[in-house]
Amino acid sequence: MTATIDAADASVRTPVTDDPATLSGVIGLADVDFAFPTRTGPPLPVLDGVDLTVPGGGIVALIGPNGCGKSTLLRVIAGLLTPTRGEALLDGVPIAGPDPRIGLVFQEPRLLPWRSAADNITYPLELADWSPARRAERLAALTELVGLDPAIAGQRPAELSGGTRQRVALARALALEPEVLLLDEPFSALDALTRERFDLELLRLWDRSATTIVMVTHSIPEAIMIADRVVVLSARPGRVVADITVDLARPRTIDDLDDAAVSRTAREIRAHLGDPDEGDPDAGDPDEGDPDAGDPDEGDPDAGDPDAGDPDEGDPDEGDAMRSELAS
Repeated sequence: MTATIDAADASVRTPVTDDPATLSGVIGLADVDFAFPTRTGPPLPVLDGVDLTVPGGGIVALIGPNGCGKSTLLRVIAGLLTPTRGEALLDGVPIAGPDPRIGLVFQEPRLLPWRSAADNITYPLELADWSPARRAERLAALTELVGLDPAIAGQRPAELSGGTRQRVALARALALEPEVLLLDEPFSALDALTRERFDLELLRLWDRSATTIVMVTHSIPEAIMIADRVVVLSARPGRVVADITVDLARPRTIDDLDDAAVSRTAREIRAHLGDPDEGDPDAGDPDEGDPDAGDPDEGDPDAGDPDAGDPDEGDPDEGDAMRSELAS
């Protein structure tokens, strides 16, 4: 997407064109394979021949069985993992590592516990050597953008609710105004009503910032509510088995989920998943992101992932991986 922001102005970026042909933030995946090394035996294949294009300013939801490589695919796009074969592209250029044009929000907020909410949000700006005055101005814009109560700016993560911590994490990911926002089930731990509200707020944010979004979810209603397209992955090694267009006009509301087109789309997604219960937001997902579930590709920060290092467990002198993760 083509957008404007003055170097000295911390205002929220706004698109200057709605023409898809001229928008930047285009993601391209060409025949992407990925395999994790194992302690003994051959590598464990996680992705197999993934081809996918996301237009600038578009929203794509990824859905599939546990362990199919959805989180791994996000990390490939983020430049945190290098494909075994094929390539990931941003605006036609290979993604060779973490890029400030790409933001990533994890299932867990991963906030630095010794820093206030405000200091967590502005941490990428500190790494980018922004002046205190510019950081303060940008903080005010981000606080308003994600609907964060300014009164909690001085509180630490342990003093915040789960929903508020996720708002802080989202604001941090948007700090450097990325062209691409990657979301790894960021609302899965929230109750159903709060999750619906966050979905609507994400759409409001997208409408204002024109960011390309790729979102992992296990909720079919959430995928349909948010996305232009729902991409269904097979069981591991993950392959694209369906790319389904969501036939709903924008802007969208919760009432749109009662539309007949939604039921048809949901049935089509379930048919490709082969499991009528897949994507039920009330069904839970005990394995996703569980490092003890025997699944190295789903959210375990220590399972062969270059973004390893949970900021909630470390010390203030985090290494390059942590800096890359937050700066991106």
